[in-house]
Amino acid sequence: MRGATGLAPPADASTRARASSFNAAMRILPRPRREAMFEIYSFCRAVDDIADEAGPRFVRRQALAKWRRDIGALYTCGNEQTSAPARLRGLGNAIHAFGLRREDFFAVIDGMEMDVEADIRAPDLATLDLYCDRVASAAGRLSARAFGMPQAEGRCLAHHLGRALQLTNILRDLDEDAALGRLYLPREDLRAAGIVEAEPRAVLANRALGRACAPVIARAMEHFGEAEQIMARCPRESVRAPRIMADVYRAILAGLERRGFAAPRQKIRAPRHRVILALLRYGLL
Repeated sequence: MRGATGLAPPADASTRARASSFNAAMRILPRPRREAMFEIYSFCRAVDDIADEAGPRFVRRQALAKWRRDIGALYTCGNEQTSAPARLRGLGNAIHAFGLRREDFFAVIDGMEMDVEADIRAPDLATLDLYCDRVASAAGRLSARAFGMPQAEGRCLAHHLGRALQLTNILRDLDEDAALGRLYLPREDLRAAGIVEAEPRAVLANRALGRACAPVIARAMEHFGEAEQIMARCPRESVRAPRIMADVYRAILAGLERRGFAAPRQKIRAPRHRVILALLRYGLL
């Protein structure tokens, strides 16, 4: 995971959400759902920033613990949010408007704590899957409720689309993660490619890196396929935003596969035309 600065939640988190590529998918939602999604996104960005801060680990653990207490307090306020801190009232309103689950917020924090406790390097597949569930699919479970998806389908979509997006992020951000001392490529894939070391920069310099990334691409594509089938079964209005996100990230994944993983690695971003086409297809049509 990557973040910016500060151990406190950034004061402009909501502004950053609105300025990000995330905004492209969210702008088509009705205002109450859109505002709830910006609150969820701002929470995720705030705790992600804490996990990626270069400060002492114990300070970051304390900052995440404070977020855990703050989230817990929102659930003790009931529908009366006036006693909540001003910076959290919007999130509290979203929680009660859409039935967002405390366990999913806590799961996101659990995922950030995995990064804080020790730099993740070549985790086994089970650990990587747990990490993806916490930092991505848990956020997806919160989002599915804000989208208004049927509950069972929402959980399944969060499982698959969350993992697809996170695996794509891992492949896209190999160099940024290595600069933080992290490597999220699974140990089993590295060894199958003949890479025995786990030091991030050494792995990224290995000529077999592309072979280690190929199974990750395949898993991400499989999750995208499962997500597409789930969205096809859901009411169209409830999956317009996740369809846009899936389209854009699939384009990023395809770009990574075309580029390959030999150094120097050019940064792959969402093609602007793909974002526009997705907005036209699912937002306007």
